[in-house]
Amino acid sequence: MADKAGGRRPAGQDLGASSPDRIRNVVLIGPGGSGKTTLVETLLASAGAIPRAGTIQEGSTVCDFEDSEKSHERSISLAIAPVVHRGTKINFVDTPGYADFVGEVRAGLRAADCALFVIAASDAVDDATAALWRECAEVGMPRAVVITKLNQSRADHDGVLKSAQAAFGDKVLPLYVPVRDEAGEVTGLVDLMTDDGAHEDLRGALIEGIIEESEDETLMDRYLGGEEISHETLTEDLEKAVARGSFHPVVPVCSMTGVGCSELLDLAVDGFPSPLEHPSPDVFTPAGKEAEPIEGDPKGVLVAEVVKTASDPYVGRVSLVRVFSGTLTADDPVHVSGHFTSFFSDSTHEDHDEDEKVGSLSYPFGGTHVPATAVVAGDLCAIGKLTRAETGDTLSSIDEPRVLKPWSMPEPLLPVAIVAKSKADEDKLSQALGRLAAEDPSLRVENNAETHQLVLWCMGEAHADVLVARLADRYAVHVETEPFLVSLRETFGGAGKGLGRHVKQSGGHGQYAVCHIEVEPLPEGGGFEFVDKVVGGAVPRQFIPSVEKGVRAQMEKGVRAGYPMVDLRVTLTDGKAHSVDSSDMAFQMAGGLALREAATATTVTMLEPYDVVAVVVPDEHVGATMSDLSSRRARLLGTDKVGDDRTVINAEVPQTELVRYAVDLRSSTHGAGSFTRSFGHYEPMPEDVARNITPRER
Repeated sequence: MADKAGGRRPAGQDLGASSPDRIRNVVLIGPGGSGKTTLVETLLASAGAIPRAGTIQEGSTVCDFEDSEKSHERSISLAIAPVVHRGTKINFVDTPGYADFVGEVRAGLRAADCALFVIAASDAVDDATAALWRECAEVGMPRAVVITKLNQSRADHDGVLKSAQAAFGDKVLPLYVPVRDEAGEVTGLVDLMTDDGAHEDLRGALIEGIIEESEDETLMDRYLGGEEISHETLTEDLEKAVARGSFHPVVPVCSMTGVGCSELLDLAVDGFPSPLEHPSPDVFTPAGKEAEPIEGDPKGVLVAEVVKTASDPYVGRVSLVRVFSGTLTADDPVHVSGHFTSFFSDSTHEDHDEDEKVGSLSYPFGGTHVPATAVVAGDLCAIGKLTRAETGDTLSSIDEPRVLKPWSMPEPLLPVAIVAKSKADEDKLSQALGRLAAEDPSLRVENNAETHQLVLWCMGEAHADVLVARLADRYAVHVETEPFLVSLRETFGGAGKGLGRHVKQSGGHGQYAVCHIEVEPLPEGGGFEFVDKVVGGAVPRQFIPSVEKGVRAQMEKGVRAGYPMVDLRVTLTDGKAHSVDSSDMAFQMAGGLALREAATATTVTMLEPYDVVAVVVPDEHVGATMSDLSSRRARLLGTDKVGDDRTVINAEVPQTELVRYAVDLRSSTHGAGSFTRSFGHYEPMPEDVARNITPRER
């Protein structure tokens, strides 16, 4: 498989793993700026996978290989960087730290068996990172912590360790402590599992924490009785405790000097779980029946999953795949199953069951692809040119097809309306958006039938900017954004009467139609009623449906701001016709004119949709969040506790006030707040708000 331009190749390491127990899949999680990508770079250099570490500033790192990542100097997409250390292959999965790209983090969690939380020594644990920790805890994901940037002027290793313990729990314990010289520079680490006599309190807490998780119930009594526990025993119990997700070791690493890299690599080999120890996802048949659990056996039935889909400018579509069972072999046929709607009723991804042939098979190394012939269970790989497989789809044996339950994705809540810049762009836009949606499950594309807008539902503004840039760079489709329109409604505030007179005489066949109507509002949800009370044939019977058709057409166009009218009863009371010049079209025109005139005799009320919203925030943000919701004309319904330190605020909020709420809530809660929304009902909009609505052109 071809390399991307500028891709860096691994320096002479065989990236093929022989068995699942010699594989470690580690996803790096942490806020932007914590040093995840730089840490991976240093680990690769320390293990000899690359000759020297690249830098973010130079745009020479293995994981940030896309042009947009280099120009913005931040990670945007998930990237895989494998390294071989002590005969074990470690797949480091680097993920973006910015909240807009949490979909990439979710994909990384699916690909990995252990999460490495990266925290800079100059920063405390932020709320967004704590939220991801809780998410991992809920699914039992094994976790460890790395403290980076030890040599920064504001570095406070001990303070950050305490912050991590306060945020993550008392099972977060250091395996090493940094050693500094007289100038304050970190020169090495002290192993707390080895008695050095200088850190007895930390060592005692560490050993007791490990022993508490031991399956040997006599070990604690023996330790407290003064028996020296061997390093080998502690290491074995450490690995079991980490694999169970009940103990979380902390390692300090200085990426500038490489201090701590060898210790972290050793921990990955000795202390992190292999794919055999991490439970596999639920597995089903394509018919929806539960299937036998998969055990990660390279000789078992083939079950793999597409964790990410990317577009390579040289080879086209590339599918990054986690093999959960069996062995994936180049040129083999596989069954592709996509069954999102079976698990998520609101999924917009198309379900499918198709057979495809595996094309080129490789090990991803950032933007480079190292050819492979076979990939065993537990490993990560890339497949080129799978035409139907999308992110979250299952690849399995044609003889025994299987479906893995996809991981849940965050709901995109920021709407961005786009329009093609030219006719040529418009012709290519639909296909390009289809490809983007296949690559990125956190994107939802909507063609709104009411507002006639093409809307990208995104995770945030940065996500939207990346999508627009990818349309231009990858698919040569250029778009512009426009103000997002909420689907408003109009109705009559009171009863009114209208005369519709459509009379035109132009020397030949003319047009003649007159109708009188009475209009009154119906209760919410009343729909539309048309009542015929014409007497004496003032309006011929064949033209009465024409009046109704004209009224309906005008209701669709609206009479005030161009939005559809609802909940009306229209009564046709009288009219006039001409034996020659009256026609179906003439009475349609008259019906529409009559409704417009009736609107001038009463108030036309704007109706706005309200969503039922549940906002989850840390307790310290409850007051400010409720005040903000009130300023958005929300109707607060109450609060409920979630866990020990979070609260859910229930409210009904006008959709017009929620357009940018995803961005505003993240800002006001420092990334810790989240919300869900579902349609509730329509109700009248306050007149002072309605006056500011720009009429739509229909």
